[in-house]
Amino acid sequence: MADRVEITFAKLASPGTGSAVVLTDQSLKLGARSAALDEAAGGRFARAATAAKFKGKALKSLQLLSPAGVDLDRIVFVGLGDPAKLTPQDWLKLGGTIASLVGGASDVTVMLERPDGEKVSGSEAADVALGIKLRAYSFEKYKTKKDDDEAPKSRRFTIATANAAAAEKAWIAASAVAEGVAFARDLVNEPANALGPVEFADQLKALSKLGVDVKVLGEADLRKLKMGSLLSVSQGSDRPPRVVVMRWRGAKDKTKPVAFVGKGVVFDTGGISMKPAAGMEDMKGDMGGAAAVSGLMRTLALRQAKVNAVGIVGLVENMPDGKATRPGDVVTSMSGQTIEVLNTDAEGRLVLADLLTYVQKQDDPVAMIDLATLTGAILVALGNFHAGLFCNNDGLSQELLSAGLETGEKVWRMPLGPDYDKLIDSKVADMKNIGGRFAGATTGAQFIQRFVEKDTPWAHLDVAGTAMGSPASEINQSWGSGWGVRLLDEFVRARFEKKG
Repeated sequence: MADRVEITFAKLASPGTGSAVVLTDQSLKLGARSAALDEAAGGRFARAATAAKFKGKALKSLQLLSPAGVDLDRIVFVGLGDPAKLTPQDWLKLGGTIASLVGGASDVTVMLERPDGEKVSGSEAADVALGIKLRAYSFEKYKTKKDDDEAPKSRRFTIATANAAAAEKAWIAASAVAEGVAFARDLVNEPANALGPVEFADQLKALSKLGVDVKVLGEADLRKLKMGSLLSVSQGSDRPPRVVVMRWRGAKDKTKPVAFVGKGVVFDTGGISMKPAAGMEDMKGDMGGAAAVSGLMRTLALRQAKVNAVGIVGLVENMPDGKATRPGDVVTSMSGQTIEVLNTDAEGRLVLADLLTYVQKQDDPVAMIDLATLTGAILVALGNFHAGLFCNNDGLSQELLSAGLETGEKVWRMPLGPDYDKLIDSKVADMKNIGGRFAGATTGAQFIQRFVEKDTPWAHLDVAGTAMGSPASEINQSWGSGWGVRLLDEFVRARFEKKG
């Protein structure tokens, strides 16, 4: 639920009205048209910069309000630092910073002109626009009383650039990413009483309007498929489980798809192994992996990605009641492997186990990537700035690491191995669902790997520290971050769509 933000692109020129954003560097140099605008406004920039000790450092700003000589509300000067060192992430952050600086301004022209005379590319202009869109997001659906300055605003941003046509073309794909991220954020931010498994599935049905083949499996279907592992999580809840399979076919029919698998625990009390009360409200976000997969599928469809992809999410609620799974129970997964459930709060892996088996049997994917808010242990290891990456294939691991560096949604590879795998051996079943106090993120990943066929490239992303409650940034002020949509979209582009 973003503020109503309209993005347009235009030829590089000084605006006549509204607010203007101008770029400068560490030498306080301005581009030719930006310098002309400053001169028309009385040439106050240099003097104001000296008074304010403004040095043109990256993302630092200086504002001139109601400047004389021009019919503008304000001119905002934003520092680029060293323009020669700018990365795609820097342009993205620039857009987010601009959105925050102009406040409630309804008409903003961004003069996207480099002080060094080099042209801003179409993709760089689109990145700025994407940053604006991502920063403009807010979730205020349930607020009935708003201060005037909090009310949703209709804002128009005109990106004035020498490459307007190229920027418009690049924006087609970038705007699809913005929509996918916003969709994922909305899902994570929704309270659990409004977004149960059925309601979540209903939202995903709407993707069929974009050309996604959506199949919803109800409880009877899951029992017929013998998804005993997933069903063991939902059996304590009055809300029935759902598995949603989304297929996008954008490549040749015979091309094997890439599979994205999401944990969708819409609320996690811990079950009989109940969590402490403090902070439990955050467990409405325990479906952050499913939200990311859903947002990604929306993005791929909107931008008509040339890839065959399947997204599958397991939607359940983990509650304690007389029917709930007990610690010590043994359940049988769809794969036929048996699991001793020692801790009902280690439930996400039980959901993923059956999803992985299903997608391998039905779609024979070229690779599988699962996302899950799986463990608190990954937060201890990596904090909020990286997702944990566990992978059985070095090539796939490197592709995800590269996509993370490109987008800023960074991952860090964690270990897997036989010694860790032994920690989940059970005396009464094929495995147990926890491995003890230490290496909790790795033993969780080892459990999931037992449901991966040996020749299938697979990666597990533990997003417990990044999908919800992550630190605010230039491009996100929301509790639900939509983390993973941009990462996986870039992975798809690089592996399946880029030529040469």
